[in-house]
Amino acid sequence: MPLALYALTVGAFGIGVTEFVIMGLLLQVSADLGVSIPQAGLLMTGYALGVFVGAPILTIATRRLPRKTTLLVLMAIFTVGNVAAALAPNYGLLMVARIVTALAHGTFFGVGSMVAMSLVAPERKASAIAIMFTGLTLATLLGVPFGSWLGLAFGWRSTFWAVGAIGLVALVVLTVLVPRDKVAAEPGPLREEFAVLARPQVQMGLLMTVLGFGGVFAVFTYIQPILTQLAGFSKEAVSPILLVFGAGLVGGNLVGGRWADKALAPALLGSLGLLTLVLVASAFGFHDRGGAVVAAFALGAAAFATVAPLQMRVLQQAGGAGQGLASSLNIAAFNLGNAFGAWLGGAVIAHGPGLSAVPLIAAAVPLSALGLAALSLSIERRELKAA
Repeated sequence: MPLALYALTVGAFGIGVTEFVIMGLLLQVSADLGVSIPQAGLLMTGYALGVFVGAPILTIATRRLPRKTTLLVLMAIFTVGNVAAALAPNYGLLMVARIVTALAHGTFFGVGSMVAMSLVAPERKASAIAIMFTGLTLATLLGVPFGSWLGLAFGWRSTFWAVGAIGLVALVVLTVLVPRDKVAAEPGPLREEFAVLARPQVQMGLLMTVLGFGGVFAVFTYIQPILTQLAGFSKEAVSPILLVFGAGLVGGNLVGGRWADKALAPALLGSLGLLTLVLVASAFGFHDRGGAVVAAFALGAAAFATVAPLQMRVLQQAGGAGQGLASSLNIAAFNLGNAFGAWLGGAVIAHGPGLSAVPLIAAAVPLSALGLAALSLSIERRELKAA
């Protein structure tokens, strides 16, 4: 595999860290800026909404630029956003910095996937994309726990300075290693790309993604107070447990991908059903230290077992010229789910039954995604039978 692929991996790693690390810093940000924990959790919501808005807009705005140029512009936006977050004097400006950083997220992964495929032979395209997305996996497995520890030891601002430094490193390696486009690709008509969004099956697929990850992030956004206030762990213990969550994420992602390759429909239904059951069980597991560690691993595994089936479902239903935009929008849908989940968890804490009820209420969200998936597959079977 060419070195340019690993340059993309570095960029994906930095983006993954900056998205998720705020969940390990909620208590520090809350105390330092004088806001409540649910308000601090909205920094995750703001980032996710930035991805949701930025992914389609920047994908369309940069469609005529050389791909390498697009990647460099996006990584520059990412770096500036993290530096601004580190310098933010108050909650409002920190939120703005998070949203600016998020604008680069969806388009980086969309354009990066196309660059990754262009670097290798046709039979290795899937492996090339997997290598790039390894950066996101490593961010959750290693980067987020380290960032949480760094914020605890030296203050939450130090974490954003560190991620900004990763952005600079990524900018340099992308400049040096990623080749320029040999031939400028002429994009197809916009109307053909947008036409795919009118398909009901694509719309249902995107909504499944929102609902599936909404349940995950209703819990994961508030994992630090859940582990400290419910399970009784110290703040110092949160980072090692996030490492356990990351290990589950890696395993679940691999299993979900293989499952979807063998049988997409059963994988879609099975992974959403499993996620629902894990969230219900974690409502009880998070009240015990041993149970909390098991619940963290299981939540990571179940959450990312849904990624490949959900992504494949949207791409399968999109097809043709609209696949690129559909792929970008599905990344945006994942992040809209993150935003919805962070809001839901905060609402349950601030206005509902409280922190202990978050996992049980969160389970209703992927359960609704499971029902939608069953309806979508049923409609598809009827249409095929009629045809």
